[in-house]
Amino acid sequence: MADKHLSQKISGIGGARHVKQEQAGTLLAVIDEGVAQHIDVARLLQQDEMLKDAVGKLADALVDSYCKGGKLIIMGNGGSAADAQHAAAEMLGKYMKERKAMPAIALTANSSAMSAIGNDYGYEKVFVRQLEGWMGKNDVVVGISTSGNSPNVVAALEYAKKEGVFTAAFVGAKKCSMDSLADALVKVPSESTPRIQEMHIMLLHIVCGIVEDALVERGIA
Repeated sequence: MADKHLSQKISGIGGARHVKQEQAGTLLAVIDEGVAQHIDVARLLQQDEMLKDAVGKLADALVDSYCKGGKLIIMGNGGSAADAQHAAAEMLGKYMKERKAMPAIALTANSSAMSAIGNDYGYEKVFVRQLEGWMGKNDVVVGISTSGNSPNVVAALEYAKKEGVFTAAFVGAKKCSMDSLADALVKVPSESTPRIQEMHIMLLHIVCGIVEDALVERGIA
């Protein structure tokens, strides 16, 4: 009887191990697929001359802005808000080189302003209202949206463009409202939200690096 129970336990252990192996195989497949998708989009991006031109145009505009005493103002919702705050932090702190702090504001960072404006004027106004207070003529305004249709980001870019301030938009492949509002349109060749966001932060890092190098070389930072 004892031998039978022992046999059942051993069988159970083997079965559990088999299930875990299957789960591990599935997990590895999911990881491989995610990495493969990322690489595929990155390769498309690498071949996209219009996108690279837009990235260069934004970097040039930021260098010019900082030379004239301007600043970066950047915004987005959700994961794009995190990307905006990340990019602002790279300019305020440093990206790779020791240098002076460069002014950059992520509009989602002030939760009191966001909630007050949202409560009093509606969520569509949370960015444009802040631009009315912060934005100067030499600034660069950047909006991030995977859909390219976020109403509050669209409203902010419309306002900045109307005021003659340089605008940039980070969006996905689909035609969107922000396409016509950006002086530099960074349009990632993907319709997958995670892949778009991954490319956005990579490209923002590249912009930060270009700007930082130029400012250090010119002795401005």
